[in-house]
Amino acid sequence: MIEKSVILDDNQTIKAITRISHEIIERNKDYSSIVLIGIVTRGYPMANLIKDKIEEITGVAINVGKIDITLYRDDLSELSEMPLVGKTSIDFDIKNKDVILVDDVIFTGRTARAAIEAILKIARPKTIQLAVLVDRGHRELPIKPDYVGKNIPTSLDEVVSVKFLETDAITKVSLMGL
Repeated sequence: MIEKSVILDDNQTIKAITRISHEIIERNKDYSSIVLIGIVTRGYPMANLIKDKIEEITGVAINVGKIDITLYRDDLSELSEMPLVGKTSIDFDIKNKDVILVDDVIFTGRTARAAIEAILKIARPKTIQLAVLVDRGHRELPIKPDYVGKNIPTSLDEVVSVKFLETDAITKVSLMGL
């Protein structure tokens, strides 16, 4: 696939994450109840960026964890006989907390569904909210993010590529196609 266009450059990506952070603060008045859980791979660096922004604005320390949803996917058998499972790292209590689940892109909704299932296996939070940098549409499940950086209408032949400095040595969002 080739890069058809850059949707968000570094500066625009940070502005979108800043806006998401402000929206999270506005909706969740008890800042000490907020925890962020990033979906591996690119939800985690995004969660850290949101954490930094919320702490900068509120002065309240925010816990961040990461969750690998590989074993909760409904298409696991299609991926591989021996799927590579990453690490889930949530070393704080999420019971009765406002969990903000963070992912880079929402597409069919299946990743978000798997992440919700994985979180509920750990504990029952007060709320689970979903923050995404990009909503590209084409939902297969009735899942709607609470916080969206940018809506990007796409065709099924296109891919939204999100890159963060932490994982890719560059921050940008691109639309990829044939």
